[in-house]
Amino acid sequence: MEERLQKALARAGVAARRKSEELIKQGRVTVNGRVVSELGTKIDPESDEVRVDGERVRLDGVPEQTFALYKPRGVVSTTSDELGRRTVLDLLPAARTMRLFPVGRLDAETEGLILLTNNGRLANRLTHPRYEHEKEYRVKVFGVPSDENLERLRKGVPLEEGKTLPARISIERAEDENTWLRVILREGKKRQIRRMFEIIGHPVRRLIRVRMGPIELGALKPGESRELTAEEYDDLAAGRRSPARMTKRTRKPGWAAPKVRTDRTGRPRRRPPRRTTGNVPEGGGSRRSGQPQAKKRKHRTEK
Repeated sequence: MEERLQKALARAGVAARRKSEELIKQGRVTVNGRVVSELGTKIDPESDEVRVDGERVRLDGVPEQTFALYKPRGVVSTTSDELGRRTVLDLLPAARTMRLFPVGRLDAETEGLILLTNNGRLANRLTHPRYEHEKEYRVKVFGVPSDENLERLRKGVPLEEGKTLPARISIERAEDENTWLRVILREGKKRQIRRMFEIIGHPVRRLIRVRMGPIELGALKPGESRELTAEEYDDLAAGRRSPARMTKRTRKPGWAAPKVRTDRTGRPRRRPPRRTTGNVPEGGGSRRSGQPQAKKRKHRTEK
């Protein structure tokens, strides 16, 4: 069964869908020995030979795997680094043989939860802005932010690339000259939390991501990893959001659906048709509906 080349590469764990498209455009992908640079090219994963930078890609029977990793400070969340720094793949050696890649990014000084997967569709669900998956952080800042400044951050503050979305922020505890807070975002601008707190004059001293969507960091320690459970994987694959997320489809605690009036038999009562007043022109319309009305002609009588 044929499928698009970029989709097959993402499914095989070479890279996410968009990155796979860039590899194709750059002419780094060959199919049966021929360079393919056009998007939309279809292949047969069972019979065609696909190579990226000369290395053959296994497309058939690739198991989908996803791991949760506690990224320590000083480790970069990329597959390679020009400066020779340790990457998240160095913490999970099996990742290179399984062709795993990180989902999203954490800057070098930020620690906490990051996912590694070979499932491009899953990675897209977690990183694409339209899904608005929550990301939860524990933040240690210098000083004690005032309620007024925290309210500014909750409503959104202007950055170079645009105003931030409303955030959920709460204070955990004070510690010497610092304060620990919980911050929940629905977006991921570059170094967003650090820039937000710099605006209100409270620089970040430590930043830990503890949740991505429904997946939590849990008891993992820096450098440790675990494979997702079947339930966690199903939640991600189905695109489920965390229970705490408030959307138009969810309601505040205590909300109850309006009662439905029933008749004697227990069936819902039907609302009677709305009555209209005034003259109704041909083709419908009424005073209540706001449609134009036919003017009533006055007939003169001859004397």
